[in-house]
Amino acid sequence: MDKIRIRGGQPLKGVIPISGAKNAALPALCAALLTAEKVTLTNVPQLQDVSTMLKLIRHMGVQAEPGAKGEVHLHAAALHTPEAPYELVKTMRASVLALGPLLARMGHAKVSLPGGCAIGTRPVDLLIMAMEKLGAEIEIEAGYVIARAKKGLRGGEIVFPKVTVGGTHTALMAAVLANGTTVIDNAAREPEITDVADCLNKMGAKISG
Repeated sequence: MDKIRIRGGQPLKGVIPISGAKNAALPALCAALLTAEKVTLTNVPQLQDVSTMLKLIRHMGVQAEPGAKGEVHLHAAALHTPEAPYELVKTMRASVLALGPLLARMGHAKVSLPGGCAIGTRPVDLLIMAMEKLGAEIEIEAGYVIARAKKGLRGGEIVFPKVTVGGTHTALMAAVLANGTTVIDNAAREPEITDVADCLNKMGAKISG
């Protein structure tokens, strides 16, 4: 079998550029759906999932242009399609993160379940629960989550029965445009949660915890 032989004892030095985290970049790209103003993200990793997410939000009407050194310039002033179709969602489960921003910004959203119609236990139950706690009406129809909030979302208390990163991201992004204060209990505390909260605060949100 192949071997790697390492001879130590020498001082190490040098500079290595560290790529941004995919798990922070994907929800941050979705966060751009929340505003009609321009958003610039830096150090975005060049990965297939990132390309898929950019394709998805462009489908919704977002102008997304790559810049130098991992920058992505986003402008969601003219959203026209609050839908995440199965053809895109099936390749990347993180696509469901668009649900919260679309619902909060446009008052309705249609997002495919990651497994489409042929799914057993849905892995997005906690995301749906969080949106209902903020006043949304949710239906599951033909493999899609159809969410409506005709009078807008309202602040509320969301208590997750178990820690969920996707649920926490969704709740954070939806709550920033909800009317009133939202409290998320048993929230996830991974680094990407802090990264997205910091991003939202720089966009004008008021998040603490």
